[in-house]
Amino acid sequence: MLRRLIHLAAAVLLVPLAVARPNVVVILADDQGWGDLSLHGNPDLRTPAIDSLATDGARFERFFVQPVCAPTRAEFLTGRFFSRTGVRGVSTGDERMDPAERTLAEVLRDAGYRTAAFGKWHNGSQAPYHPNDQGFETFHGFTSGHWGDYFDPLLEENGKLVRGEGYITDHLTGRAITFIHENRDRPFFCYLPLCTPHSPMQVPDRFFSRFKDIEPKQVHWEKKGELAHTQAALAMVENIDWNVGRLLACLDQHGLRNNTIVLYFSDNGPNGWRWNGDMRGIKGSVDEGGVRVPCVVRWPAGIRAGTRIETVAGAVDLLPTLAAATGAPLGETKALDGINLMPVLRGEAPVSNSRLLMTVQRRNREVDWSVRGQRFRLMKSGKLFDPAADPRQQNDLGTKHPEEARAMRAFAEAYLREVAPALAPDGRPFTIGYSPVTWLPARDGVPHGGVRRSGKAPNCSYFTRWTSTDDAITWHIKPGRAGRYEAWLHYTCPAASVGSVIGLSFGETRVRATIATPFDPPLRGSEHDRSPRHGSESFVKDFRPLRLGVIDLPAREGELRLSASHVAGDMVADVRWLELRHVGE
Repeated sequence: MLRRLIHLAAAVLLVPLAVARPNVVVILADDQGWGDLSLHGNPDLRTPAIDSLATDGARFERFFVQPVCAPTRAEFLTGRFFSRTGVRGVSTGDERMDPAERTLAEVLRDAGYRTAAFGKWHNGSQAPYHPNDQGFETFHGFTSGHWGDYFDPLLEENGKLVRGEGYITDHLTGRAITFIHENRDRPFFCYLPLCTPHSPMQVPDRFFSRFKDIEPKQVHWEKKGELAHTQAALAMVENIDWNVGRLLACLDQHGLRNNTIVLYFSDNGPNGWRWNGDMRGIKGSVDEGGVRVPCVVRWPAGIRAGTRIETVAGAVDLLPTLAAATGAPLGETKALDGINLMPVLRGEAPVSNSRLLMTVQRRNREVDWSVRGQRFRLMKSGKLFDPAADPRQQNDLGTKHPEEARAMRAFAEAYLREVAPALAPDGRPFTIGYSPVTWLPARDGVPHGGVRRSGKAPNCSYFTRWTSTDDAITWHIKPGRAGRYEAWLHYTCPAASVGSVIGLSFGETRVRATIATPFDPPLRGSEHDRSPRHGSESFVKDFRPLRLGVIDLPAREGELRLSASHVAGDMVADVRWLELRHVGE
């Protein structure tokens, strides 16, 4: 080992610094369970590209994240337990990560890396929460948690709406490949946070055709999942694997394989009842199956092929580990909960068996939690399990190991006391004016009167059933600077209802406009679905911009209110976004 380290150090000294520093590619799957890989023994699908990362690098046997998307993403980006970062949940502002957090993208950007993210951000939409304000020089994707149609999707690039081409995972991977090609001669950090196999369950025919008529050989022991959903999820994972293969081929083409760190993991357990290694729980659960996910990493220049890491590790460890691997200074980073795992990956040192990882899931005002150590998982109920020996969590070992249970509970209670304010309902206003254009989606608004969302999950929804002068839509905002803002409403309205007069107000300031042009496109998404949505994600449609006028907004917190003073037909409009363009002080 010493000879190998000396050889690596000598190699670094013989090449320019820009070449010696490894590139970093992080691929984050959305709702892929530990069991959704052939690497882990699932006979129902084939994932040779992802499996190869473990064969040629390292696999983490006990890697843990949070039960849902946004908290895990915040932990990866900051190296800190999510409740310390401002993140509370997954929507209506709860997903926002505090701008004061120093992200991995900022660490690597400040060390001379080119940085880009392609996919699902899910840690804040408006500046300074936006990925462009959190260290990513390029962002192409969407900032919310759900997206209603994965074919030719409407996305954004650095704050501007753009149209994706083809299937979303193929499109995002293609953009990542272009970024790698353009930056092949300099160090880069490419973050590819995908949105599959998260619902809606959509995947191209050529991937679904292999699964549409099969019955899975292995199913979840607790409950049998919906067949069509499972078939689609497995097909979506195989599509991810195909795209990982494309990305790895790009690295090979440019001679970047040896000195590029490629890391792959998922943000929570499976989004359905499918095989998951006999573990209890799925996405949303604090049980082992809800938070243990695949994690594999390849770096031929720095990690021995075939390495297996048995120690508990988690998303919080990735920032300090990647910073150490690249030699990037952490700078003014806040106190980290994660640790540098490079000594473990290199076989130089084990991690202490006393290490504990915290899992928290907030459901309305209730907080569920569990704590994971090297051997045990303690539940909020006080039950203590050994998940390796008892993955179904059926044998409570609390009375046999009371000291371990007490230590784990003390750890949890101290943490929960510290972060209690961050687990309360989120009262932060949405920020305006920190960038030239601010988008306020329906997701971040509040409906009043008869107004309703188009789907249960707010993330990609729009407001509908706006029919009365008593109805309203409000956004709780705080402009970062006083000024004049040109307001645009993105709406749809059938011809029979044209003529309504609408107004946007903030305190005593108000602008008015008339909906004079009909725009009533069809809904999209159902034609691509492989299994029913059950009312979760909204279907989508195009929306037309309407200029409302220029409104003066003071730099104070308040309610931005959209209402109608005259309703011309059966409805006023459906609303997707309010767009505010800063035009002067």
